[in-house]
Amino acid sequence: MAAPLRARLLAGEQVVGGLVRMPSEELVEMLAVAGLDFVLVDCEHGPADVGLLRRHLALADAHALPVLVRIGEGEHHLAQRALDQGAQGIVAPHVESAAEAEALVRAVHYPPRGVRGFATYPRSGRFGTVDAAEHRASAADSTLVVAMLESPAAMREAASIVAVDGIDAYLVGVADLGASRAPDDPTVAELLAAVRTDPGTAAVARADLANDAAAAAASLADGAAMVVYNVTHVVMTALRALRP
Repeated sequence: MAAPLRARLLAGEQVVGGLVRMPSEELVEMLAVAGLDFVLVDCEHGPADVGLLRRHLALADAHALPVLVRIGEGEHHLAQRALDQGAQGIVAPHVESAAEAEALVRAVHYPPRGVRGFATYPRSGRFGTVDAAEHRASAADSTLVVAMLESPAAMREAASIVAVDGIDAYLVGVADLGASRAPDDPTVAELLAAVRTDPGTAAVARADLANDAAAAAASLADGAAMVVYNVTHVVMTALRALRP
């Protein structure tokens, strides 16, 4: 069995995945067959139906494809359900402060570190076949937590957010960042440069969104540990190129 995604990042690997919205069962399978490292299922800008999510997780599990789930803002209850069903990690949007990052970490970890309800009988515990102590230890080691920074205020607090124990990576939501800028705020490019060169953010993995292979290669060369392809953009670009 392949190492969990979090372990690969801690070992210094660079990983590439794809962002999909449900329902996308065949796209999940295609990402696995294509050899990508993970899939990010978007429940923020797509359906957050837990039953539908469960089917996507089961299909990914059959292909040994790790799943991350982007929850909606503050949807910690969805994070716990996604992890129970086998997701390896959570991507949380609009994390604005260290306090919010701490609340996120508490939500996704079992006591005493957090407040996640404990059970071994869901998929994450192999339906009750995993020893409770082993399940607790595995969850502590393998749960990947990615904080999304999506406003100038969050960018200013980036170092304190990622310094929270349990935050493994950060991802800048460039679209929201641009939309939330005031006229006197630095440009998006300036905000990105400031965060990426801040020594305070260097201790955790950086994740970037990418629309094509050139952008992904540039991100990896620039130090990103994770690249997430926007699969909708990739597919639509390919389809529009088919028009004569």
